[in-house]
Amino acid sequence: MSLVTTKDLMLDAQKNHYAIGAFNAENMEMVQAIIAAAEELRAPVIVQTTPGTLKYASPAMFHAMVAAAASEASVPVVMHLDHGSSYELAMQAFRAGYTSVMIDGSHHVFEENIEITQSVVRACHAAGIPVEAELGKVGGKEDDLDGGNGNGYTVPSEAAEFAERTGVDSLAVAIGTAHGVYKGTPKLDMERLSEIRKVVSVPLVLHGTSGVPDDAVRECVARGMCKVNYATDLRIAFSKGLKEYLAKDPEVFDPKKYSAVGREYVKEYVKSKILVCGSNGKA
Repeated sequence: MSLVTTKDLMLDAQKNHYAIGAFNAENMEMVQAIIAAAEELRAPVIVQTTPGTLKYASPAMFHAMVAAAASEASVPVVMHLDHGSSYELAMQAFRAGYTSVMIDGSHHVFEENIEITQSVVRACHAAGIPVEAELGKVGGKEDDLDGGNGNGYTVPSEAAEFAERTGVDSLAVAIGTAHGVYKGTPKLDMERLSEIRKVVSVPLVLHGTSGVPDDAVRECVARGMCKVNYATDLRIAFSKGLKEYLAKDPEVFDPKKYSAVGREYVKEYVKSKILVCGSNGKA
């Protein structure tokens, strides 16, 4: 199957009260693992890359890997730019063939966030590519992304205005999650999420989900989250597989052997989160 966009997938998720799992990939093995997990559970899936990952390898390189894997899959696969940090990077991903683009202007003031988001929406919508944006500040650190300490929670009325004025297809909102590894159990503002859902018509996105208890994620989905992002825990799973293999056989020199273990660990993790999102059987 060719790569698809998020547009129809997320509208279906919104209508039928589940979420699409969005998983960050850092290499070929993680791409393979994410799509294999989706295949086993018959789930649509989003593979995404951050600006930091795209410094390691180009958007064209990652797009080629994901497109090749998707062509052999029988479930819908999206190639998404996660936390696009500038108009220029968003356009690089767009030109490389990404089928969904996020522009993250949340570090700008409200009007500047609207302006940069509108510019990406105009360019991408001309070619039928959906755009995700962010309002509010998801804290923590991941790659080059530094959300700072604490969270600037999304204001429902501002979210409604932002979605209307920008024409975005989905909106990431801040309700108490953070990027990276949590030092404690996050406390999410579920009532805020419900208020946002009442006034914003486009699908909502949950960022910073690695480490959030599964029951909390399920409640977020029940209250209207249509896309759930996972990144840090995939890296941890892959690294754990490598470390365990190398500890047992420190003389190994074939990267295929230990990378295959990392790939399996990532696949099992992704499967568990697809079940949490409720997207299994929706492909």
